[in-house]
Amino acid sequence: MEILVNGYMYPFVADDVLIATTPHLSMLSMFTYGITSEGDLIQLDDENLIRAARADGVQPLMVIAAMNEQGTFDSQIASDMLNNPQARERLIENILSNIQTKGLGGVDFDFEFLFPQDREVYASFVDQTRQRLNPQGYMVAVALAPKTYAEQPGLLYEGHDYALMGQATNLALIMTYEWGYRFGPPMAVAPVNLVRGVLDFAVTQIPPSKILMGIPNYGYDWTLPFVQGQSMAENISNTEAVERAARVGAQIQYDQLAETPFYRYIDDLGREHEVWFENEASIRAKLNLVAEYGLAGVSYWNLMHYFPENWAVLNSMYEVRKLSSPSEVF
Repeated sequence: MEILVNGYMYPFVADDVLIATTPHLSMLSMFTYGITSEGDLIQLDDENLIRAARADGVQPLMVIAAMNEQGTFDSQIASDMLNNPQARERLIENILSNIQTKGLGGVDFDFEFLFPQDREVYASFVDQTRQRLNPQGYMVAVALAPKTYAEQPGLLYEGHDYALMGQATNLALIMTYEWGYRFGPPMAVAPVNLVRGVLDFAVTQIPPSKILMGIPNYGYDWTLPFVQGQSMAENISNTEAVERAARVGAQIQYDQLAETPFYRYIDDLGREHEVWFENEASIRAKLNLVAEYGLAGVSYWNLMHYFPENWAVLNSMYEVRKLSSPSEVF
């Protein structure tokens, strides 16, 4: 079975990680371009990513996040742009010009924390962009928050309408991760049982052939006890998680419900820690969902650390679909 494999990278990725990773990808989402309320792009120096992607037959995608000059998500800037027809048209033309100038495969929208009242205009804007880019041979993708029902409350969820986006976009990258997150209590980053809940809803709203399921490429180390509003977990690579367990003499356990490894240990200061991460078994459990739900493929956040076990498992289960043209996805 052939699947699409996308992954996110920042331009400051290490050269050896970049070169080792691109053979395993269909698309590379380059994070990130920002926007102004007038529809101008905040540029990204992504030439190293583009070169490596093209060398391995990977379609580079410009990620556009609703981020300001400081690199933070800005709901007001997004709203101002989305509700201004001239700014929308200006941004679309800037996107097309950037794609043509740099030789990209398309655009990946990552507008998070949108105002609830902007959900329809956002979907309309994505559709407008697709209608402009597809005839030129370029794809449009959109990253969506992990919802389990249409009216799910919360600023992360309310601006994303799965049904409308299923019609508006070529590919929907569903961010099925961050249940366990830096400022939250210890738990699996992407528990398979909770990922299933999102997919159960998603496939009723979006054609499965358009869906890329998100997979995290990292773990977290929490210092206990967890204190809401004060605790902050350490983000670590999956490789570092295993090496750390060996250093501290921790026994790695496996949560059968979340299908995710974890362990606990005591540090040199006598503090207890809890670590959740991904290994071969948890990656296989997630990748099984692609065939089960008939999805287009997967999308990794993020690929700044090389995780060889992931690619070994993926390549044993699926073939990575290489796109000779971005238009092959629509």
